[in-house]
Amino acid sequence: MSSEDILELPAPPADARLAYGSDANQFGDIRLPKEKGPFPIVMNLHGGFWQAKYDLVHAGHLSAALTQKGLATWNVEYRRVGNPGGGWPGSFEDIRNAYRFLAQLEKRYNLDPAKVLVMGHSAGGQLALCLAAHEPALTRVLSLAGVVDLEQAFKLHLGDNAVVAFLGGTPSEVPEHYHEANPMAGAIPGTTTQWLIHGAADTVVPSYFSRTYAELKKQRGENVHYLEIATAGHFDLIDPHARAWEKVESTVLHMLGQ
Repeated sequence: MSSEDILELPAPPADARLAYGSDANQFGDIRLPKEKGPFPIVMNLHGGFWQAKYDLVHAGHLSAALTQKGLATWNVEYRRVGNPGGGWPGSFEDIRNAYRFLAQLEKRYNLDPAKVLVMGHSAGGQLALCLAAHEPALTRVLSLAGVVDLEQAFKLHLGDNAVVAFLGGTPSEVPEHYHEANPMAGAIPGTTTQWLIHGAADTVVPSYFSRTYAELKKQRGENVHYLEIATAGHFDLIDPHARAWEKVESTVLHMLGQ
């Protein structure tokens, strides 16, 4: 079985599905540890090149695995390309609202507001880093195999030109969208800890995306760390049964002080 099979396998059930907005795609699945809180929380943003045909279900596996380690998880759905209002900026507006919705969940589910980590895989990595650039209160962000350079994604035609559909045009047609949405262009405060993990064997999003991002952002004085896993492919980073998962999980726990 390959890690890509994680996209098809049924995930362990969530404890609750909660709407953070009125649209059918504005909801998240919350999972809670069996121990007593307050719980650190991981907000997860799934990938799929921002396209409606990919949803949050496959990310239930990593969410359940992290919950077993004592972390509450908030696995977020959002409007995507193909949904009314999806794409830029609608998808990102949903992410910001889902993040701000956590404040309403803290007392209800005994969450620790001082220990919040937002992580995203692939296209979700772009959204996570973009969120960190716009929400100074967010001090921990983790990108897994992230599409963190949208200009380069356009040049390589990643995901059948997925970035063009997401941003509503090419860099020459909508330059302001590429500037607003591109993590390479955004500035994240030095008080925010950034980790990027990428597999050297990734054939979907090249690992040099994350490596180049980390090098550039360090030069700009940002607090960024990069981990490359030699044998990992694109989906190994979100598969709790893959060898690479141990490094992902340990990074999450380290960032949250667990």
